[in-house]
Amino acid sequence: MKIIRTPRSMTAWSEGLRREGVTIGFVPTMGALHDGHRSLIRAARLQCDALVVSIFVNPTQFAPTEDLTKYPRPIAKDRALCRAEGVDVCFEPTARAMYPEGFQTTVTVPALARRWEGAARPHHFSGVATVVTKLFGMVQPHLALFGRKDYQQTALVRQLVKDLNLGVAILVRPTVRERDGLAMSSRNVYLSPHERRMAPLLFRSLQTGRQIIEGRKSDVATIERIMQQTIEQEPAIHVEYLAVCDPDSLEPLSAVAARAVLLGAIRIGSIRLIDNLLVNMSGRKVTTQVFRLTAEDCT
Repeated sequence: MKIIRTPRSMTAWSEGLRREGVTIGFVPTMGALHDGHRSLIRAARLQCDALVVSIFVNPTQFAPTEDLTKYPRPIAKDRALCRAEGVDVCFEPTARAMYPEGFQTTVTVPALARRWEGAARPHHFSGVATVVTKLFGMVQPHLALFGRKDYQQTALVRQLVKDLNLGVAILVRPTVRERDGLAMSSRNVYLSPHERRMAPLLFRSLQTGRQIIEGRKSDVATIERIMQQTIEQEPAIHVEYLAVCDPDSLEPLSAVAARAVLLGAIRIGSIRLIDNLLVNMSGRKVTTQVFRLTAEDCT
């Protein structure tokens, strides 16, 4: 496995493969890799000829009060996972390389970023959109994979790629969960044993909401109230939001007709967790698209 640290070297490597007709898959990460990342890497490995995983803790998506300095950085463990999964390149740029002196350009997707995570973390999605745009320019992938756990982020990235004609196919994979339903996240390591036992209540509340909708009850106020009550059985959990939304625009719904996404964010002590569930009443299962790219598909 090759380790690349500079944007120029990363682009040169990708351009060389593209000239040879090699398809490049890309999994962008902030490191602290877990089985959720592993599932993305394996899916990309099956569909592309060459695979890049980036490990970059992006400072521009953290507010001054957030956990940038504490964010886990087990780089040796991350590299070992990538090597075991057949990753070709681990791209590890520094913050200085990504944001050199004089850097002043930002990318925003205003409508999709204004609610939910965007409201809770006002600068977060501008940082995400900017770094994803830069990484796509450096890595030049044909296909990029993201996990559904960060649902709003995946919606934003898809819109970004569409609006800016970036020419990258976006594949979103299902959330990978622990046995008790907790969505895998690099921040789960912060949870104390007691907090860890409480954490699956977020997923259970979303499951409750889905069950209500599948029972043909469509009133959103009722659904959200019952989801809230599910979590309120544990007073130590603070609910930031539980919402029933349009799965494309992420605007709140007043009633569920065919499709919805249930979004939730909670805080347990100082730890913040997010999750989501898709609901589809149209008779179609929510599936993950599977395809094999060729270079010609992306020209």
